[in-house]
Amino acid sequence: MTTISRTLVLGCSMLALAACGPEDIASPGTGGNVIINNPAPTPAPTPAPTPGGSVTAANGCPTIADAQGLSDEGTISGPTGEYRVCAMPARFNTSSTLPYVEGLLYRMAGRVDVGTDGGPTADASDGATDSNVTLTIAPGAMIYASGSSFLMVNRGNRINAVGTASRPILFTSRDNVLGLNNENSSGQWGGVVLAGRAPVTDCIAPGATPGTTGCERQVEGAAQPALFGGATPDDSSGRMSYVQIRYSGFVLSGDSELQSLTTGGSGSGTQLDHIMSYNSSDDGVEFFGGRVNLKNLIVVGAEDDSIDTDTGVKANLQYVIAVQREGAGDTIIEADSSNGLENSTPRQNTQISNATFVHRNASSSQAIRIRGGTDYALVNSVIVAPSGVPCIRLDDAATIQTSGADEKGAPRFNSVVLDCATNFRDGGDVSASQAQAIFDAGSNNNKDFTNTLSMLFINGSNENGVVAFNPTALSSFFDNANFVGAVRDAANNWTTGWTCNSAAISFGSNVGTCTSLPIY
Repeated sequence: MTTISRTLVLGCSMLALAACGPEDIASPGTGGNVIINNPAPTPAPTPAPTPGGSVTAANGCPTIADAQGLSDEGTISGPTGEYRVCAMPARFNTSSTLPYVEGLLYRMAGRVDVGTDGGPTADASDGATDSNVTLTIAPGAMIYASGSSFLMVNRGNRINAVGTASRPILFTSRDNVLGLNNENSSGQWGGVVLAGRAPVTDCIAPGATPGTTGCERQVEGAAQPALFGGATPDDSSGRMSYVQIRYSGFVLSGDSELQSLTTGGSGSGTQLDHIMSYNSSDDGVEFFGGRVNLKNLIVVGAEDDSIDTDTGVKANLQYVIAVQREGAGDTIIEADSSNGLENSTPRQNTQISNATFVHRNASSSQAIRIRGGTDYALVNSVIVAPSGVPCIRLDDAATIQTSGADEKGAPRFNSVVLDCATNFRDGGDVSASQAQAIFDAGSNNNKDFTNTLSMLFINGSNENGVVAFNPTALSSFFDNANFVGAVRDAANNWTTGWTCNSAAISFGSNVGTCTSLPIY
């Protein structure tokens, strides 16, 4: 059994991106520095990868229902073989299915819209009409992109990307297809955005009331309107299950970049489970407002925050693994931002049960940062951080207040164990001692824990000796799993089959390494 020690050996450090605030889906620039770069010598051409592997290109592209159809762009070759390339239309105007075809890849040639934005309401009162388009993606289908390309599921439309444990759906980059990536590759395309009509805060319209149909937000960096928000908590953006999203986070404009999965005002009718984010150059996942329910989430190698929640989201997450690459990444959790809108409603309330967090960047300031007046509950979870990195930081008086509109009180911790050299740190106007008092007030917490995790995420004897909290007291969404951490033991390893392995973490038997395409 491999045990994570209190002091993790760090490799080469990378600069972590700054935290993402509510006005940005991206990290802000440094500002103020003038850098003069001498012209670089002309690099030698990169040799084309030698075709190999066992995959043979499909004969052609399938016919889909949308009138624009798929464009046959010939073939592309990489270490796993040769593939037919079928470019997706810029907009799906008709519900369509992308089937799995052996030896075939789908390509996003820029922003790809699912339907047309139907506005903040489901009727025509806002001047828009729903196009009611559903994009279905079959198990095993692989989609790749490069540069500023991203998938935009607009309000009033849905995605139905449901893979299986043996054939997950893959969103990845062109370099991944060509076999050019290494363990630190990232930021090679945009990501997946789900836009819905559930309530959000921090409205773009001056004077708009948060949580109403007048309160909308724009996906940062999108050259054309990409709006989300409304007043329909149970809105549905469709379903995503058994999906890998690799190498995302391309800068769309300025300092605005997407992450693997962005939800904007998606409602509780959206079904999300078994999602893996790998090597996003920004956050692993970010949830802007709305109602998010998600089980079985894996974030590996995010270069900013692993899980970022903002602008009034009400989120429930269970069975979560977040592991940083050596020397890369900012926080595991960043909750909301301090921007003068801390008491807007709906107030964020994120609740996480059964998480295992492994923080590996000694140059970061903390593993968990909760601020901006958010409500938060973290229960049944294991947090491991390297020497010198504090586990928990709380910021802002509004975050620990006990009364106010839509207020749950100070952050709640129950059955949370910390294996960190420093457990708490000062955060603005909330001191380390105040944060510790809030933590100590919870049940069955342990700030002097020694982990016995194997493979970085499977419980050992110490984890399974912790008395678990019943999370159904928080929401009926949660299972009363009766253990802490993300995975009870090897016999109940829900990561098997649909994930990919890397130097950062190995999940054992699955579809292969993250630097290679799976072969079915």
